[in-house]
Amino acid sequence: MSETIAAAPSIGHSALVVRPIAGSIGAEIYGLDLTCPLSDETFEAVHEVFLQHLVIFLPEQQALNPDQLKEFAGRFGEIDTAPFVHPLKMPSLEGYPEVFNVIKEASNSAINIGGFWHADVTYRERPHLAAVFYAKETPDFGGDTMFANQYLAYETLSDGMKEMLSSMRAVHSSDMPHGREDVRFGAVSKDHAPTDGDRKFEATGLETTRVDIIETAHPVIRVHPGTGRKALYVNRAFTSRFEGMSVEESLPLLHILWAHAARPEFTCRYRWTPHTVAVWDNRATQHYAINDYYGQRRHMQRISIHEATRPV
Repeated sequence: MSETIAAAPSIGHSALVVRPIAGSIGAEIYGLDLTCPLSDETFEAVHEVFLQHLVIFLPEQQALNPDQLKEFAGRFGEIDTAPFVHPLKMPSLEGYPEVFNVIKEASNSAINIGGFWHADVTYRERPHLAAVFYAKETPDFGGDTMFANQYLAYETLSDGMKEMLSSMRAVHSSDMPHGREDVRFGAVSKDHAPTDGDRKFEATGLETTRVDIIETAHPVIRVHPGTGRKALYVNRAFTSRFEGMSVEESLPLLHILWAHAARPEFTCRYRWTPHTVAVWDNRATQHYAINDYYGQRRHMQRISIHEATRPV
């Protein structure tokens, strides 16, 4: 059943149609044309859906140029221009350093960027608020992305666990000590199983970089600045350990929290179509790009948005 939200007449439609895609997270929005700038009233309506559903999808768009994608992304906050995938260097669009090309060729049997449950760049003092994703070329089947609601991950913890975690902080590291090759999967299809070598970062064909390791501590339970709701804020990609504890002491509890964060009941799975635009809230979600489209090409573009302040 559709939910309808009034939209500004300047976009040429009387209403935005919002269609939830799962019970816990995710919604499609119809009635927008992103080739035209959105009025303030229309963007406020879109932003409200974003806060409510945590990840929004805008399918059936016209082909967007980089300036149009930047125009839309910039409405969510300060655009990030720094490379953020370590140790892989993701190429950006010529002349647009903030627009990253996420391309996987049909013949590439290696791991994919984002191919495990994670939140983005949480090792930074100001991680990403959101990511804006644009589907340029999609497989005929496969290549879906899953998203998990971290409000629910927190709210379904036991009272004892909530109390224990409420004052704890976790150290997040750009070195990805628990999110490297051994937790990722090479490309698969019904006729192709990956080999051990496909898990190696070098097998991707992307440029690899070595940079100084960044470590930052954040609350294990953070408060979303836009909604006031609490969310679980640890992820396998970057959370190294709990502050004041060793890695060995931290790992048993981290494994419990990582598994809990990705319960199927908290998730949605989205099948991309060309020219769909998505925005996910990195403050209260995790996501997983499924690497099951070997033999088909996938080309996405991404712009990331900074958080205004450190998580609290």
